[in-house]
Amino acid sequence: RPPRSTLFPYTTLFRSCENSMQYNMWKEYTAPSPEEQLQKFRSLLKYVSANSPFYKQKFSQENVDIRSIKSLEDISTLPFTYKEELRDAYPLGLQAAPEEKIVRIHSSSGTTGKPVIIPYTQNDVDMWADMMKRCYELAGLTDQDRIQITPGYGLWTAGIGFQLGAEKLGAMAVPMGPGNTEKQLHMLMDLRCTAITSTSSYALLLAEEINRRGIRDRIHLKKGVIGSERWSRKMRTRIEEELGLESFDIYGLTEIYGPGIAQDCYLHDGLHYWSDLLYFEIIDPVTGEILPDGELGELVVTTLSKEGAPLIRYRTRDLTRIIPSHCNCGCPFPRIDRILGRTDDRIKIKGVNVYPGQIEDLTHRLDGVSSEYQLLLSRDGGKESMLFRVEVDNARDPCCRQMREKAIKKAFRDLIGISVDVECLNIGDLPRSEKKSKRVIDTRDS
Repeated sequence: RPPRSTLFPYTTLFRSCENSMQYNMWKEYTAPSPEEQLQKFRSLLKYVSANSPFYKQKFSQENVDIRSIKSLEDISTLPFTYKEELRDAYPLGLQAAPEEKIVRIHSSSGTTGKPVIIPYTQNDVDMWADMMKRCYELAGLTDQDRIQITPGYGLWTAGIGFQLGAEKLGAMAVPMGPGNTEKQLHMLMDLRCTAITSTSSYALLLAEEINRRGIRDRIHLKKGVIGSERWSRKMRTRIEEELGLESFDIYGLTEIYGPGIAQDCYLHDGLHYWSDLLYFEIIDPVTGEILPDGELGELVVTTLSKEGAPLIRYRTRDLTRIIPSHCNCGCPFPRIDRILGRTDDRIKIKGVNVYPGQIEDLTHRLDGVSSEYQLLLSRDGGKESMLFRVEVDNARDPCCRQMREKAIKKAFRDLIGISVDVECLNIGDLPRSEKKSKRVIDTRDS
């Protein structure tokens, strides 16, 4: 494949035409007005009050009178729904539709407690497929594309969600599922797939393997729809450059529908979310107060049209903000910023709160430092320590490695305010994952 520079005039012309087509495509969509959203919200309250044992009990315990909700501002008087409550409802306490209407269940992993089981009606499945179709359209994909799907199937929502959207779009779905990198590469080459869906960790693993084998010219990918975990700007740039594609950041939660409740467009300036089906709020994670558009806080989601397991004011623990301006891509739906972290992914070390987002920002600022790192937290005789292991260019050169370690230690002191031990590794030395990368290893309580 020729370098991008030699194709620039032609790719720019094609991209301009493609973006114009996308702009016109969104003219058939209309985002709901506040009045329409309020009407949907009130209909939802009536539905759960009549059909959901979970919300009947919750509203009774918290003395909720749904008749008092007469404006969008009144929504702030409704109680939040928490992940712990969903776990306590195991197995089917969230079900709000009659048995004969439930066509499927999905579930969270349950790695930190009981799994959360979410029942779906056929209408839920159809709405989810439509949201996924919209996400593919945001990425500029059409019924002429071939989409290789690498996330997992089964109880996890990812694989089947990506497949539903591809089929709704009319594209060719290649439902590979996770792992078996050898076969993944063969299918990418033999079927000439033009798009791939994956976690960022697996996209990076595939990119490195493709370049290691020297088969880049046999890969025909144009787009990557990538999600399921936070990924830094540096990691995104590396995936795009090594796979030769344009990446799109997709967002979703099993509790809501799965992947597809928000995604960025070709301008990559925030993620559009489907306000005709979902109601988003941003709150102060400590006080619960609703924050104005533009301010960073915790995302709270209400499913306006879900039947199987509707959720009202669900606290996602994800940190983002609502972008107040309209997007120039032509898509009428509002946007949130990229997920910047979680309220529960804070690391406390030596009395200092550290967030993964701070570390990713630190690596982005340093030349020659890759996106791949690990934090090893330990305690010896009451003394806490943190070892920052990171891949860097030219790590085999002792002088270069020493210079990088010194620069990283200084950046931690200056930008985060703590002293750390640093170990610089060669590119590719840290373990790669076919699912999500494990960045933090904490042995302080073991």
